Amino acid sequence: MSIIDRMKNEILLFDGGLGTQLQERGLRAGELPEIWNITHPDVICDIHMSYLEAGSDIITTNTFGANSLKYNGKDGYSVYDIVSAAVKCAKKAAAEYSLISGREVYTALDVGPSGRMLSPLGDLDFEDAVGLFAEVVKTGAECGADIVLIETMNDSYETKAAVLAAKENCSLPVFVTNVYDESAHLMTGADVCTMVSLLEGLRADAIGINCGFGPEAMRGAVSELLEYASIPVIVNPNAGLPRVLNGKTVYDVPPEDFAASLAEMVDAGVRLVGGCCGTTPAHIKALSAAVKGKRIKQTAKKNRTVVTSGVQSVFIGEKTALIGERINPTGKRRIKDALRTQNYGIILEEAISQEKKGVHILDVNAGLPEIDEASVIEKLVFDIQGITNLPLQIDTSDPAAMERALRIYNGKAMINSVNGKEESMNAVFPLAAKYGGVIVGLTLDENGIPQTAEGRLAIARRICARAGEYGILKKDIVIDPLVMAVSADQTAARVTLDSVKLIKEELGVGVSLGVSNVSFGLPERDYLNSVFFAEALSRGLDAAIMNPYAEQMMTVYHTHLALSGKDANFNEYIMYASSVKTSVEVSHGADTLKTGEQSTELDRAIVSGLAEKSAQITKVLLETNTGLEIIDRYIIPSLNEVGEGFEQKRVFLPQLLMSAEAAKASFDVIKENMPKDSEGASKGKIVLATVKGDIHDIGKNIVKVLLENFGYTVIDLGRDVPPETVLHAAKEHNVKMVGLSALMTTTVPAMEETVKLIHAELPECVTAVGGAVLSAEYAEMIGADRYCKDAMETVRYANEIFGH
Repeated sequence: MSIIDRMKNEILLFDGGLGTQLQERGLRAGELPEIWNITHPDVICDIHMSYLEAGSDIITTNTFGANSLKYNGKDGYSVYDIVSAAVKCAKKAAAEYSLISGREVYTALDVGPSGRMLSPLGDLDFEDAVGLFAEVVKTGAECGADIVLIETMNDSYETKAAVLAAKENCSLPVFVTNVYDESAHLMTGADVCTMVSLLEGLRADAIGINCGFGPEAMRGAVSELLEYASIPVIVNPNAGLPRVLNGKTVYDVPPEDFAASLAEMVDAGVRLVGGCCGTTPAHIKALSAAVKGKRIKQTAKKNRTVVTSGVQSVFIGEKTALIGERINPTGKRRIKDALRTQNYGIILEEAISQEKKGVHILDVNAGLPEIDEASVIEKLVFDIQGITNLPLQIDTSDPAAMERALRIYNGKAMINSVNGKEESMNAVFPLAAKYGGVIVGLTLDENGIPQTAEGRLAIARRICARAGEYGILKKDIVIDPLVMAVSADQTAARVTLDSVKLIKEELGVGVSLGVSNVSFGLPERDYLNSVFFAEALSRGLDAAIMNPYAEQMMTVYHTHLALSGKDANFNEYIMYASSVKTSVEVSHGADTLKTGEQSTELDRAIVSGLAEKSAQITKVLLETNTGLEIIDRYIIPSLNEVGEGFEQKRVFLPQLLMSAEAAKASFDVIKENMPKDSEGASKGKIVLATVKGDIHDIGKNIVKVLLENFGYTVIDLGRDVPPETVLHAAKEHNVKMVGLSALMTTTVPAMEETVKLIHAELPECVTAVGGAVLSAEYAEMIGADRYCKDAMETVRYANEIFGH
């Protein structure tokens, strides 16, 4: 029986941790665990068998770190060698166990993170990431794996790359588990709803959470997964947090407590359970006993219409979503000129400006006949997502441009648009089915736009039916019954408004409108637009493409929310009312600023992550300020502001890193204009390294960026660094501080070895450690001077050590 069918009627069990089991069987500090598939296949098979005997239905291959960044054939092993050997071990154990027990079990191809941050936050291109994962998936599927398990992902963008690689290179079920922090966010900022929406849009078969914490600390994230997910939920916790006991790494959640917590989650609706770091066959045996015979709680279908960025979600229908219309060349000479001259900085500023005005989604349109729309919209989507958390509406009639934008989009986009023409539906629906998204359906077909609400309803009905043939649900469709200019037909507004009400009542889908079209060709358009908007809101409009700088429109919107009971305690209305200025117009397009405004604008540019703008403003400031004055007065305070927001969970990693890049652009201008004898000024030197056996340097790279922007010189030794190399660099550069990173349980002993070596040879040098498998207690037990949970804490510790 397929595992998909089994999930419908049974609670299924994964296995537990592999790294600690390998360490118990002799894996040395810094030794690559995947090589044991080839050198010690009997040990790997024995571990698999121990989990099967404990009650596991699914065993995972020893391929967590298997990718070509780590195994490229240069050291004797290729990805094919490692993965094929791993699948062979798992299949052998599964076959032997099934023969003895008569119980059907499954092998899951374990796909872990690449260890690199994807661009624009890092240096790994999205398509290169897809290629890395594709190589693993192809081999695993070829060798007979039953499932692809993408696990321990802490970046929504890398998660998407892995899922696409799986879907494009095999037909196996795809399961995905992410690592959430205490606030139920990924490292890069995505909340649970955002990940559920993204992964369901990509058609994952089961989703959930693993690693990071013990089961009790996961309860918040698990509750949210059950609230938002319409597909089976997986929970694979650690056995708590690690600590050292008599020189051995142990975990603090015993099997009975582990099993009891997960049994409660099964009662709440979780369908697949198992363990991650620190869990053993004893944990799985206790878990099997605890969930045996429990009745399935069927997963309810959630009918929320959700669009997301890589960080946050917008619910269509709870209250009307505002879609900013200004990134569109139609009737906007400034945007048209920016597209023609590739001056994309203007467009990025426009995105941030609309976000500040209060829109929830940004429309992105690059439809100029004289440019390569596909490549331009791909770049715009990529760049805009680097500086704003808002979801985007990809606005194009070109299927090639649509696919390129959807492919690199980090999240679940709004897709504008499809219409009732067969050609349009045949082109757009396959893209929406593959990449996910909320489709905007226009009520026009081969016969044009119907003159009646009933005619538009008929097209809307046909769009929904055809979408269903591709597996696209009604919740992922928003209908636009089209706003026509009343200057050409005075009945146009009434027909559209009637269509809004009729489509919502008859089809139960969301409705969107491009509001300002109604006034085309008439004077004082805001008068007509705002009243029409109010009429549409009263009929249940779910989304509006509009001009957020039109004060009358924004006033209508906020007063409608207040009067309709959709603004709790009038919070939004009060904030809006207090922010309204007496001036009728606020300029948006000035490319130059008065000298007195430059410092404030530099703050804003750095906080917003606008590197080009930061550099431009810095050049002007240097006319009246020294470089050191700009650094101390403007750049460092701006970075502190973002850093404090990051620590308080108001700002997430993408914003932090983009702000750091903007600060770097400002620093670079200052360096170019500094006297040669002052260029070497530094707060101090720090050595950073990911420890021996570990190729995951995301955390280290983030720390590096922040330390450099706060004025420190960083000697970055890279990944998989032996203790002796770290010591040599620390001595050579005479540093006062060394930072060490480790993601994997199996590499923490190498971290401990490095810490001890540094302290023995350089007693005046302090060690700061961090990584997903660490805790403050564990860091203390391995002798580290400070556990730094994130990059900003590392900066603060450096300031403390160097006296800044």
